[in-house]
Amino acid sequence: METIINDRIHVRINKEQKKLIKYASELSGFKSLSEFVVFHIHVQVIKIIEEHNTILNTIEDKKTFLEAILNPAAPNAALKKARLNYLKFKKANFPC
Repeated sequence: METIINDRIHVRINKEQKKLIKYASELSGFKSLSEFVVFHIHVQVIKIIEEHNTILNTIEDKKTFLEAILNPAAPNAALKKARLNYLKFKKANFPC
């Protein structure tokens, strides 16, 4: 049988923050403030990881993206034409 080891995170908050968090915990029906905090941290962690991995799934994706940011390719003819079209559109529709 596997032994469950609980670990701790130490966080300092001001009294108003604690009061607000405790109130939200009570409204949500959690048994304890700790249960409330751990649940919501877990939800946010999963959300952040999913959002991050949706954009850049692998280390190779991250390397490719970073390389493109740090060393962008020179604009090609299509990009130059698109820029000119944008400038014409902007001038025609927003003359300021």
